[in-house]
Amino acid sequence: MTGTRTCPRTRTATTEGHRRRARARRRAVAGTPERAHAVPVTRSGERLFGARFVLLTVGDLGYFTATGVAIYALPLYVTGPLRSDEAAAGLAFGSFAVSALVLRPFAGRLTDSLGRRPMLVGGALLCVLGLVLTAFANTLVPVILLRLLLGVAEAAFVVAGFAALADLAPPARLGEALSYNSLGLYLGLALGPPLGELLVEQGSYTVAWLGAAALAVAATAAVACIGETRAPERSATSHALIHRRAIAPGIGFCTSLAAIGGFLTFAALHAGTTGLQNTSLPLFLYGATVVVCRIAFARVPDKLPSLPLGAAALAAIAAGLAVVASWTTPVGMLAGTALMAVGVTFSTPAFFGAIFATARPEERGAAAGTASAFIDLGLGGGPILLGLVARAAGIPWAFGAAAGLALAGCAWTLFVHKGLSRS
Repeated sequence: MTGTRTCPRTRTATTEGHRRRARARRRAVAGTPERAHAVPVTRSGERLFGARFVLLTVGDLGYFTATGVAIYALPLYVTGPLRSDEAAAGLAFGSFAVSALVLRPFAGRLTDSLGRRPMLVGGALLCVLGLVLTAFANTLVPVILLRLLLGVAEAAFVVAGFAALADLAPPARLGEALSYNSLGLYLGLALGPPLGELLVEQGSYTVAWLGAAALAVAATAAVACIGETRAPERSATSHALIHRRAIAPGIGFCTSLAAIGGFLTFAALHAGTTGLQNTSLPLFLYGATVVVCRIAFARVPDKLPSLPLGAAALAAIAAGLAVVASWTTPVGMLAGTALMAVGVTFSTPAFFGAIFATARPEERGAAAGTASAFIDLGLGGGPILLGLVARAAGIPWAFGAAAGLALAGCAWTLFVHKGLSRS
């Protein structure tokens, strides 16, 4: 009876191949031109704007415009027709983030095991259901429960969306793809609140909730037409809950979001103390600057090492916040906001590029789930932490603390880059 024996030379070659691939993943996240072994090198001229990429971005636009309507309508709905107070409005608003944060890693695992399309479509349909039922919720408890449901929807939709984007984008143009795709999110969150205000004023809260649900239906239709983007698995894979190689760059990303979350929380309040008549102007300038720069500099993240670019973005965010904190005039407020927004332009593409460079195709869902969990931690924890600083010492000191947080993230990111470059 004969058996199959592995040649020692073959075993040596296989071991060396594993070592080369591990080194490639470390170099990829450190920002060197070589990509992870599962991500083939492609030409920068490879097509990006295919039909499925456009459909994904349109789906994001519909989904986040619906979210923007809810952002406007929810606090007014709770304190108006439901006759609750501001604390109840905050509870209803924040409950969404709890379920989203807890479930993102699980959404990542399901995205890798079930596929991107079921999670995208399922998340969008859950959003439709939650918004429709909110229109008929007449007490606080059902609204909070429905917000928890919408957090589940957001976890599924966003994680699967990031993974699908990484599948669809040419690897050499991933940063550019992230820049363009993020416009759906930013435009949706910018257009949703004024649309919500129009629907409430011209109709009612019920009209606003059903209008938001209609936008989510449109998002469902768009992502349903994309099809499955996940590559067939070559072997049985144990899908991880957490993508460990995403944690180190994710910490740097989290500091940028915590700093920005503090700014978004207190920008309008601080603008009034500087003498600005239009206290929403800094927020408008922030959003407009990010959108314009994401379009104008979309290809920059693919031309520069990811982690050094992320560190530079954090330095720009810190500098902008320092200007806002120390130059308490209208000019200082606007100049600091613009500088900070330039940093934000590059932070997300840089850090997501670094994170996805470490992930094989079958790990992209876990990578997206881990990375997006840092979004919830930063945007949720930052305002709480900096709010305590503002209560104790004032808003300018809170902005100063946010600048210090961004600088700490910059130092951490450079440390991670240096360590990975050595290995």
